[in-house]
Amino acid sequence: MRERKRLQDVLSTEEDLLRRETDIKTYFDLAREGENVESELRGEIGSLREMVERLETESLLSGENDARNAILTIHPGAGGTESQDWADMLLRMYLRWAERQGFQTILNDYQPGEEAGMKSATFTVNGEYAFGLLTSEIGVHRLVRISPFDQAKRRHTSFASVFVSPEIDESIQVDIKPEDLRVDTYRSSGKGGQHVNTTDSAVRITHTPTGIVVSCQNERSQHKNRERAMTMLRSKLYEFELEKKREASRKIEESKLDIDFGSQIRSYVLQPYRMVKDHRTKVEVGDVDRVLDGDLQPFIRAYLLTRRGEKQA
Repeated sequence: MRERKRLQDVLSTEEDLLRRETDIKTYFDLAREGENVESELRGEIGSLREMVERLETESLLSGENDARNAILTIHPGAGGTESQDWADMLLRMYLRWAERQGFQTILNDYQPGEEAGMKSATFTVNGEYAFGLLTSEIGVHRLVRISPFDQAKRRHTSFASVFVSPEIDESIQVDIKPEDLRVDTYRSSGKGGQHVNTTDSAVRITHTPTGIVVSCQNERSQHKNRERAMTMLRSKLYEFELEKKREASRKIEESKLDIDFGSQIRSYVLQPYRMVKDHRTKVEVGDVDRVLDGDLQPFIRAYLLTRRGEKQA
């Protein structure tokens, strides 16, 4: 069914491209006849350009797991409330990005901070090529701003790390020995109201040989939380094994440095000027608010183009 849907999407895209081409030719014919269709023509060409760029971006995703759903985890760096608030801002940014892409998101685990922000969050992004697109976000993200938590209104620098792994379905076998697991249950936490459980339904699973820890608390049922946590664990173990096999040539670990100065992949500067800069691709965007509202396509596209160039080299 997944392959059938993919092929249907390909056919639908081809039909859409042909229709757009015909519409643009028709507008040109009308213009030659003296009709004022400039605004309509510019709109059609702009829309076509966006579609072609999206298709080109998808053509850059040829990895084994690029088409899979993604599991994304965010952790604040040192700095207490300031970094925890920045991690929460990143969470909102990625949720807005997924919404823009028409992807579904499931918040699997959210650990709030004491005063503001969060201590960690893990969520799943369901959509075609979600993992391939989000690989560009793996690493440390840096924020420079006047702190809303500093009464002296001083400028602060905060860090948060992002890691992404592909969601592995039942078609891929990942053997997990029961004796290698430590399962803890606890009371769910959240932002209040209906998000807070009154029973120990949240589940935390630790894979002792690797030290990988996954948590899930978004379901009311402990059974469902455990099931979801096992899916996340299988995905992370699969990615863990792939990472070991790619160790000689991979560069993903270079971006998983300490959550501190000098290790960031991207900087978001709100003060003294406003700009978002990707340190790998050198892409700069001045509209910080738009980026924080989920417009990550310039950075994702540039990263994928750079990655393709490195592979060809």
